[in-house]
Amino acid sequence: MHIIISNDDGYAAAGITALAEGLGELAELTVVAPDRDRSGASNSLTLEHPIRATEMPNGFFRVDGTPTDCVHLAITGLIKTEADMVVSGINAGANLGDDVLYSGTVAAAMEGRFLGLPSLAVSLLGPEFKHFDSAVKVVKMLIERIHLSELPIDTLLNVNVPDLPWEDIAGLQATRLGHRHKAEPVIKSQDPRGRNIYWVGPPGKEKDEGEGTDFYAVKHNFVSITPIKVDLTRHDTISTVASWLTKI
Repeated sequence: MHIIISNDDGYAAAGITALAEGLGELAELTVVAPDRDRSGASNSLTLEHPIRATEMPNGFFRVDGTPTDCVHLAITGLIKTEADMVVSGINAGANLGDDVLYSGTVAAAMEGRFLGLPSLAVSLLGPEFKHFDSAVKVVKMLIERIHLSELPIDTLLNVNVPDLPWEDIAGLQATRLGHRHKAEPVIKSQDPRGRNIYWVGPPGKEKDEGEGTDFYAVKHNFVSITPIKVDLTRHDTISTVASWLTKI
């Protein structure tokens, strides 16, 4: 098996190193990751300037682009052998609920799915990020299943792992995405020249966090595994919109 590994924390992040070390015994690996932290990059592609990929002494490829750039580059031209799967992570921090709309970790996996490969995104909850080994165990357990499963072709798995020793994890749960309240206000400040600057505020608190959601699972020390559909079409609303259009 040949697995492409990427992330949004950057090629030198502890999570991607732990993942590569853990999966090296299972498969041939190609690690292609951003040259710096690109958290929140979502599904952005670099189109206005060339993308540079540099192979590092440890064999990882450092890319001056987004997580989506990394996976796109890996699959469509950087590597000569065909890959079987994409694993994105291990992200330092949760990707729960509405977070997946912004997450570069999830976007890297989604690009793999767009390009025809089974894909999963894995994140370790903070704030201390001690137990990447627990997340590696989860990934190993899922790799064979996702590779052999009958998941729809437009589906990837979003995995969130509590930052606990393996023996303290309560189990694995299939979940749905929860939802947050709207984000907190931006934080306004000034630069040294007195010009206004802004920091994006913290994400909103959990709103839809009941049983069955990813929020609920991790809060109760379960690994949350959420199948995400790449097709964003709200199919059950097409007829409603069509009825509006007949009146225009």
